[in-house]
This record gives sequence, C-alpha cells and structure tokens, in this order.
Amino acid sequence: MNLIEFKASITEGQIPEDLTIYLRSLWLDQYGDWEKAHSLIDQMKDEDAAFLHAYLHRKEGDLGNAAYWYRRAGKAQPNIGLEEEWEKMVSYFLQKE
Repeated sequence: MNLIEFKASITEGQIPEDLTIYLRSLWLDQYGDWEKAHSLIDQMKDEDAAFLHAYLHRKEGDLGNAAYWYRRAGKAQPNIGLEEEWEKMVSYFLQKE
C-alpha cells in the first residue's frame, strides 16, 4: 500500500484490515475519529507511539502536551502544517511494514 491508496481507503470509508496500530490510528484520525485514534496509542511506550501521540496532541491544539511527546519520541516539533506532518507519518509507517 502507498500513500495514495491509504488516502483512498479513507475516502471510501473502508479501513484496511491488515494495518498496524500506528497506521490504524492515523487512518482513524484522518477519518475524523481523533478520540479512537488517540486511544489506540495512548498506553503504548515505544518512540513511534510517542511520535504519533505528539502529532495527535498537536492537532488537538494541546501544544504543551505535544512538546512533551515529541521529546519522548526524540524528535523536534516540526515546523510544517498538520496535513503535511500526517502524510509524512503515514509514509514513514507504511515503509516500516
């Protein structure tokens, strides 16, 4: 799967069954279910989850919490728009599959 196919699945409203928890969270976020996206990664402890957690809190507008999670992920808060960050994250997690 590539970014275009991933985005198409959101437009169609059909979440692919074989997505990792990270991609499932990003799918749900873009589909409009921030709460469910957040709940999927909320208790995970790895750096990738922290990175995704940071993005979700940045999108929520909780920049202090987002900054905490970016630090936990070992990443600087990006100076790009949320949509661009989302696309980069999807591409990153698709490459890890």
